[in-house]
Amino acid sequence: MSALFNFQSALLVLLLLICTSAYCHQLFPAFMDRKKGSAMWGIFWKCARIGERLSLYISICCVIFAVSLTSYLTFGSQKAD
Repeated sequence: MSALFNFQSALLVLLLLICTSAYCHQLFPAFMDRKKGSAMWGIFWKCARIGERLSLYISICCVIFAVSLTSYLTFGSQKAD
């Protein structure tokens, strides 16, 4: 199923985009700041800003998502006899 039609997958893609953009902005700040006016790089720059300014909340969301995904994979895959 596509990530557009599944809320959990769309949330995962959004969290990964924010975390990856914030990490890349930390490594290459001049490159991302120079390219923030373009359409494609502007999205990454905005996601990096969200990741930097709301890093505590993004981290909490990542941990909650990881726990829920792990519990779903652990207990959701077992079939009842």
